Amino acid sequence: MGPKSERVYRKICEWISTGEYAPGAKLPSERKLSEDLEIGRTQLRQVLARLVAEKVIEVHGRSSYRVPTHEVVTAAPGELEPWKIHGERTIYDDRWVKLNLVDVEPPGVDRFEHHVVRLHHVAITAVVDDQDRVLMLWRYRFVPDKWGWELPGGIVDEGEDPQDTARREFEEETGWRAGPLEHVVTYQPMVGMVDSPHEIYVGRGAVKVGEPTDVEESGHLEWVPLSDIPGLMARDELMGSGTLVALLHIMATRRAGAPTASA
Repeated sequence: MGPKSERVYRKICEWISTGEYAPGAKLPSERKLSEDLEIGRTQLRQVLARLVAEKVIEVHGRSSYRVPTHEVVTAAPGELEPWKIHGERTIYDDRWVKLNLVDVEPPGVDRFEHHVVRLHHVAITAVVDDQDRVLMLWRYRFVPDKWGWELPGGIVDEGEDPQDTARREFEEETGWRAGPLEHVVTYQPMVGMVDSPHEIYVGRGAVKVGEPTDVEESGHLEWVPLSDIPGLMARDELMGSGTLVALLHIMATRRAGAPTASA
């Protein structure tokens, strides 16, 4: 598509991502879109066909379009019996990690002590610019002894809102200030033995406000094209579960036609 078609494509995506047109809402007629967006009907139909193919919009009647509802149809199963927890004792504790033994009894199994590692609450931020690039850091991690790309993120301080953490860490590590952020998921990276809630935030747009202030955590900074993500993943150059979860979310919603939050 040419520059005008690309502009219109991004504008309609922005309308949907910001909620101007909510799920189920009908888009204006082709005539109104053509007039409001200053684009010819032939070019407009090419844009609309791309948006339909990417499932950003769907055809609704003759020459009419609406935002898909994306309803969730999977239901949770009926109530099942959880494990019984009889007690917990700490065998190691410092400011970074706590190791506990938990006395548990799974249904139909004799009770036993299970190791549980309790780590910090973490927030991670992925920000995409208007060229479909995500701001990332190239870092060395001594634990796996390797270099790789990571998203900015860090520990949620006691009493701090995780979104405030996401903004603070993003700015401290990159020198860029993020626009509006959307919380997309809270997950546990090693749910069988490790307790460390990870909060993932995504957004679109940032402004440079200075240089990174967190020297220890900052690394080589680069706006990485989203089109490079599958290749970087194949080369094992994306580090950390938070980075992978955030980027996979962006790639999945981008393909499904639900763009990330807009500035």
